[in-house]
Amino acid sequence: MVGWRDGGLAAALAAQLAAMGVVGDAAAQARPERAMRCGGEVVARASAGRVIDGRTLVLEDGREVRLAAIEVPPLAQTQQTGGAPGGAAAKDALAALVMGAEVVLRRAEVPSDRYGRLLAYAASVRDGLERPAQAELIAGGFARVAARVGSRDCAMELLARERAARAAKLGLWADSYYDLLAADNPAGVLAQRDRFALVEGKVLSVRESGATIYVNFGRRWTEDFTVTILKRNERKFVAAGVEPKRLAGRLIRVRGWIEERGGPWIEPAYPEQIELADRE
Repeated sequence: MVGWRDGGLAAALAAQLAAMGVVGDAAAQARPERAMRCGGEVVARASAGRVIDGRTLVLEDGREVRLAAIEVPPLAQTQQTGGAPGGAAAKDALAALVMGAEVVLRRAEVPSDRYGRLLAYAASVRDGLERPAQAELIAGGFARVAARVGSRDCAMELLARERAARAAKLGLWADSYYDLLAADNPAGVLAQRDRFALVEGKVLSVRESGATIYVNFGRRWTEDFTVTILKRNERKFVAAGVEPKRLAGRLIRVRGWIEERGGPWIEPAYPEQIELADRE
């Protein structure tokens, strides 16, 4: 997509928003939407006063809301600073969804964050049509599915939308900055340390030691990419159909924050962080 690095973006953004059904797409507006499977009971109905970034808005009553279950690029602090591309586009997409519409907020698994912001699943309502914000932002390529989603049904729906957006190279996925990282290139993965990323590769072996299950992508634990799952979390993964001890030989995709522990490393705490890529 030309100009995705937040410069000369107007035409590309308009096309994306039209595809999302936010503007200028009567056919999309007429399509029946599937029932929202994300979030619990409705905790608020309000109007948006302003949008801070691609996943944060302020209601007219002053409450600050953070959208659960998604990751969006941060906004550049100044025009001179670099950083992750796509932050301004995500903000514009969220503004197009919620400004001037009724905003319905549904309970997230965790009600607030450490800064006191309300965490929720949001939807905009126009002319009786409800559009889930998280699902729309992911489908348009403005956001990625976060490490924690909560409901398995919600996670599956959001991940499916993300895969479709990535296959179509929409939004973020048109930029090489967001390419999947290769597990068999540990130096390339480690170069993205402290960044939220998706890593894909074939599992070489699975070992258990003490309270930890080690999912290995190479033979050199001090250098190769490794995924670790705490034994206390194993039951959650098995219940979701992702059995850690049966991952050897499987092609998997892991999402999370890249850390360094010898080699590059991710420690998933939730089943939605691991996708069985060889099933797709």
